[in-house]
Amino acid sequence: MECCRRAAPGTPLLFLAFLLLSSRAARSEEDRDSLWDAWGPWSECSRTCGGGASYSLRRCLSSKSCEGRNIRYRTCSNVDCPPEAGDFRAQQCSAHNDVKHHGQFYEWLPVSNDPDNPCSLKCQAKGTTLIVELAPKVLDGTRCYTESLDMCISGLCQIVGCDHQLGSTVKEDNCGVCNGDGSTCRLVRGQYKSQLSATKCKTHRDGQYLDLLTCYPPLA
Repeated sequence: MECCRRAAPGTPLLFLAFLLLSSRAARSEEDRDSLWDAWGPWSECSRTCGGGASYSLRRCLSSKSCEGRNIRYRTCSNVDCPPEAGDFRAQQCSAHNDVKHHGQFYEWLPVSNDPDNPCSLKCQAKGTTLIVELAPKVLDGTRCYTESLDMCISGLCQIVGCDHQLGSTVKEDNCGVCNGDGSTCRLVRGQYKSQLSATKCKTHRDGQYLDLLTCYPPLA
């Protein structure tokens, strides 16, 4: 990498300092990455449907410590589950039905949308007010909240956009189009009738249904 070429006459000193710092930063980045082995293959997805997580590992080649993370994640199996599959968090709770809690068996139901710790497995004994944390972490790929694509990975809630990418903040517009501009539908005010065509749909915000929308296919 070239870093010490003679500057042309009249080159501002601040610009020369910027070039020097940029060169040092680039070399530092290369040195940091050279301490790591290559990323390994992606693991099997934590779920077969409904959105899960997969991870890849890398090994530090230095006798000391390496800067950066040795694990990375991505989403996978981003297809809808069949209706009979049930809720993923509920499955994890019911897995404890055959394990005694204080000497007694319970049928466990999921406790969702915990604002303080959405990625712990809290379950409620059916027919009682007993709520127990049955595991400190839910399985990777469990939704943090029922009305969100954000998912729990290694016990932490990670942001997921409608494009199913980790860290993405892309959202659906009012027409249900991911990263759309709202141009593929229009408001139709009036009373809902069951015989409306299949091109009519409803939208909601904050759990409340609003006006009907007439939806059109995306423009070419």
